[in-house]
Amino acid sequence: MAEVRLQEAEPLENALRRFKRKVQQEDIIKEVKRHSFYLKPGEKRRVKEALAQTRNRKKVRKEQS
Repeated sequence: MAEVRLQEAEPLENALRRFKRKVQQEDIIKEVKRHSFYLKPGEKRRVKEALAQTRNRKKVRKEQS
């Protein structure tokens, strides 16, 4: 859980910026989006395979350059 404490005489904008950065580093938003809907095991597998294929194509393209 991301937590940011206000330091003495610190503007709220700075604390908010630190909080956003911390949330982004901990991938909290990504987790929330991932758990926002249910995927059947077969669908989850297909999505995972599609992502792997995309990564592999990108890797091959990068190696050719």
